[in-house]
Amino acid sequence: MSATTAIDRARYRDHPSVLTALKNPRMLTREVLAGLVVGLALIPEAIAFSVIAGVDPKVGLFSSFIMAVSIAFLGGRPAMVTAATGAVALVIAPVAPTYGLDYFIATVILAGIFQVVLGALGVAKLMRFIPRSVMVGFVNALAIFVFSSQFPQLIDVPWLVYPLVALGIVVMLVMPKLTKVVPAPLVSVIIVTGVVLAFGITVPTVGDQGELPRSLPELFIPNVPLTWETFTIIAPFALGVALVGLMESLLTAKLVDEITDTHSNKTRESWAQGVANVLSGIFGGMGGCAVIGQTMINVKASGARTRISTFCAGVFLFLLVVVFGDFVGTIPMAALVAVMVMVAIGAFDWHSIKPSTLKRMPKSETFVMLATVVLVLITHNLAVGVVGGVLVASVLFVRRVAHFVTVTRSVAGDMVTYVVQGELFFASSNDLTTLFSYTEDPSRVVVDLSGSHVWDASTVAALDAIETKYAALGKTVEIVGMNDSSGTMHGRLTGRFE
Repeated sequence: MSATTAIDRARYRDHPSVLTALKNPRMLTREVLAGLVVGLALIPEAIAFSVIAGVDPKVGLFSSFIMAVSIAFLGGRPAMVTAATGAVALVIAPVAPTYGLDYFIATVILAGIFQVVLGALGVAKLMRFIPRSVMVGFVNALAIFVFSSQFPQLIDVPWLVYPLVALGIVVMLVMPKLTKVVPAPLVSVIIVTGVVLAFGITVPTVGDQGELPRSLPELFIPNVPLTWETFTIIAPFALGVALVGLMESLLTAKLVDEITDTHSNKTRESWAQGVANVLSGIFGGMGGCAVIGQTMINVKASGARTRISTFCAGVFLFLLVVVFGDFVGTIPMAALVAVMVMVAIGAFDWHSIKPSTLKRMPKSETFVMLATVVLVLITHNLAVGVVGGVLVASVLFVRRVAHFVTVTRSVAGDMVTYVVQGELFFASSNDLTTLFSYTEDPSRVVVDLSGSHVWDASTVAALDAIETKYAALGKTVEIVGMNDSSGTMHGRLTGRFE
């Protein structure tokens, strides 16, 4: 085994490990109870996302169960929860109503295959190009998105829903001060449910969201023709699901890395998400990706750190809907709304909007963060917001760097020297040709690039244009000081643009 491989294994080793948790009763209890809370929180959202996707509620529930259990073994980020999600539901929504359930399931399976391929190609490495301002915007938009998604449960409902939500929030605020052995969200759900059952209060419940399944998921092989026509129908939707799912999963993994101060294997997470989607499709599920809200419940609110919590979330979800469906159906939605509201409040980066922070932060950074938030809220798609935020950040960066190039002119007898300082690429080199005094300069011109670097063909073309202009006036140009990389690129491309 090479030294690099050993370092990578040490870096990506689970901290704490599953074995450590199994040997520590207190830690194991925390992991199991965290999984129970997440399992409860997954139920209403899986049903809601099934409705968005135009399929039966059991499709979303089975998908969440299968993906959570499989990612617990396969995934690269311990304690992260994968299940049916709104982002994937929105992308795949047109398939079932237009082409039917078989094409829908085939799309999910193909999306998983795409993710496995993208994972093998190293798409996770692109995460390094996402700046911090976009990450902050992603987190803030997500918090707003999670909070606003609770509005349907708070509008046109019995007035008793509001004090029940308030009770749940108070319990979650007080519990951590008393003990952290039992996750506060679980205690909140139990107390609010107990109050509703004890006093016979009539409020919307989980059972009102849709019928819960009563049996195990079965193998579902989509009955679609294996033709090019079928591929052209489902491939665009599958690719959209693959990209949106990977982006949301990798961003969530990065966020959990920061919260837990640990590293995770993003490449493994990428192909594992694909395998989980393939398994979900084979068993009739709708597919999905990492769910940020439930992951925050698991990691931040409940303190989970290992794969045990993710596995338990899937198992408890299955047991709750299949075995204890009648009891789960009585849980008031107010209890789960309270949990999600606290998740949203805890996830929002309040430091990013403090006046003192805004005053110190470069305006471009703040603008990128706000652009990301606005794009997410307008499109209701986290992936669109992140891509848009990265594009805005890239444009602002290029614009800023383009102005860092300086050209200094000095004349000595029959020779003029131009010293170029800065990074030369398409944005900065386009103006380079305008910084020379062609008619006023003596017969010998020296361009000193020792303080700069040639990055692309646009710069080589600009240098060729400068030489051509001087040659037309009968003057010679000598380019000196190029570093090895710049010299190689210039030598390979110069004179080849005509």
